Amino acid sequence: MMNTPFNLDNQAAYRRWRDAKRASHPTCAQDLLVDVGDPRALSEAEQNALLQRCATANMAIYRSPQRGADKSIPRRVGEQLGLIRLDANWLADEDGISQIAVAASVGERTAFIPYTNRPIKWHTDGYYHPASRQIRAMILHCVRAASAGGETALMDHEMAYIALREANPDWVRALMAPNAMTIPERLDEEGIARAAQTGPVFSVDERSGALHMRYTARTRSVLWKDDAPTRAAVAFLAQLLASDSPHVFRLTLAPGMGLVCNNVLHDRAGFVDDPLQTRLLYRARYLDRIAAPALAVDADFPRKFIENRLLAL
Repeated sequence: MMNTPFNLDNQAAYRRWRDAKRASHPTCAQDLLVDVGDPRALSEAEQNALLQRCATANMAIYRSPQRGADKSIPRRVGEQLGLIRLDANWLADEDGISQIAVAASVGERTAFIPYTNRPIKWHTDGYYHPASRQIRAMILHCVRAASAGGETALMDHEMAYIALREANPDWVRALMAPNAMTIPERLDEEGIARAAQTGPVFSVDERSGALHMRYTARTRSVLWKDDAPTRAAVAFLAQLLASDSPHVFRLTLAPGMGLVCNNVLHDRAGFVDDPLQTRLLYRARYLDRIAAPALAVDADFPRKFIENRLLAL
């Protein structure tokens, strides 16, 4: 980790990476958008456009005319972006893809906020997983939108890291501690359904050198390390995510649209369902990161975004 920009003792590497990141980062959600004909069979240009946006901002949005309820769409999109190791959670379907919709009034899903119409606070997916099952990438594909609400907010976790480090490097150090955040065990009728998970908020992947973040803005079912730097860092993050930061992008996914990302920070507004056509999204979560782009530049994406990002690698 010595030569990475995420080493707090390597200021030169950090400044080079920070400056390139800031210069190349998109300025609005529209910059993330890629129109595709069929997400199941991306053209080379479409594939590169998505990969380039993910390399720059850790996320991209595709928009397509494919509006049918086809669960192969997120799986095929993932395969074309280098995502193979699908992480199936216990509420996912047998194929590992989760159908995110308001659950019936009875059943296991009703106890979990994604399966309700309530707002979901800022988080990264799988923050309750052990290090061996880190969710590094995610796809959300919209089949049907709510009749009102359901907006998604997104923030590149690398931009959150920069904001924290610029404000106080000791806050980053606190959030990289191996005992920074603990998610208590989850119990069910048979006992411990999921063991408690303790780990850092920020960590660096040993193979890729990429920054990973596990985070939840929940105030229940989370235990933070009880020291002053951690408390201050958590408060700063909460304030940042509640602000009108230009690095927080907001949009509502429409049918045929999808988010592909390296598990960036995200939240969801509450919504109202049409009882005859309820909101439905497919979610696929992966142990892989999205692949690096080819060097060919998408003409619709500002050249400086790509050039600066490649210089930072």
